Amino acid sequence: MNRFSQKITNSQESISQQTQLGQMCGSKRLFRDRYEILQILGRGGFGITFLAKNAVLPGNPLCVIKQLSPKVTSPQSWQRACTRFEKEARTLGQLGSHSQIPMLLDYFQANGEFFLIQEYVPGLTLAREVRQNGPKSEASVKQFLQELLPVLQYLHKHHVIHRDIKPQNLLRCEYDGRVVLIDFGAVKQQLVNACENSINQAANTNFIGTRGFAPPEQFSLRPVYASDIYALGVTCIYMLTAKSPLEFDYDPNTGEICWQKQLNISDSFAQILAKMVKITLDERFKSAEEVMKALSYESYLPSLANCLTTQKLNNKSITQHEITPYENYDVYVPPVARTASAIRKWRSRLKETR
Repeated sequence: MNRFSQKITNSQESISQQTQLGQMCGSKRLFRDRYEILQILGRGGFGITFLAKNAVLPGNPLCVIKQLSPKVTSPQSWQRACTRFEKEARTLGQLGSHSQIPMLLDYFQANGEFFLIQEYVPGLTLAREVRQNGPKSEASVKQFLQELLPVLQYLHKHHVIHRDIKPQNLLRCEYDGRVVLIDFGAVKQQLVNACENSINQAANTNFIGTRGFAPPEQFSLRPVYASDIYALGVTCIYMLTAKSPLEFDYDPNTGEICWQKQLNISDSFAQILAKMVKITLDERFKSAEEVMKALSYESYLPSLANCLTTQKLNNKSITQHEITPYENYDVYVPPVARTASAIRKWRSRLKETR
């Protein structure tokens, strides 16, 4: 039996191994002589996530073990998967230096499967927060965007598209309240790409994401940075309504979510959300920076409105040299005109003192 045959055999036995890891929950048996499995956190088509603690390190810190089970079909696809896993794990390790991305503690291959060991962040997902407390306010969602958009900016700067932003993958740390982005779909995507060995299979299985949160170009296997912007916009709508995007009607002409009538938010913020979830890429925000700028402009609107308030002029207090074409009417006086009038008044008084 050659090396690859051994890998295939181990891969076929992965279901048994998964069961064994599940059976280790609550026992003192250690995985890789180090990790005590506490419970299963999640299960999906691509693998299982476990909560564990490191029984070797002082303090027995908690960690998350992600077991990825690629579908290996040939020696070439296995080698591609190994190479891609190493590359994606290194990228994930670099990204983990950000305080809002879980730190990668270790990664390895075992019995035809791949494992990522990541920092455990205690807290509730935004999905659970909304289920427990109901919809969030406009101010709260704006604050959430201010916290998360720099994280997207950081990811995209490192040429990483998350691909699966949704309330279930956003965690609020119970220690300091920071929002943490978890479960990178990009790693799964790259492993799937590496394992598939035919165009037809790739077309059927390569989609990584969540229905309702993923934009059309992601279903077409052409995700771009703006795809994360779309998913983030839908997440905001979920936070404001406590409704899944699949619960909304869709515009038959554009395919966009009909969410506006469900909300009572400012027109300016509604316009920002609408542009985040545009189906057409040309009409959608292209980057996190663009959304941040729009939010920044939106925050100045009350101040600008105050500057544009119509002011009535008190004619009784105006001397002859202060009269301008605006001063006999209850009209808006532009700031430049008011400044010019003040300068003329100052010059007139200066001449009188001389």
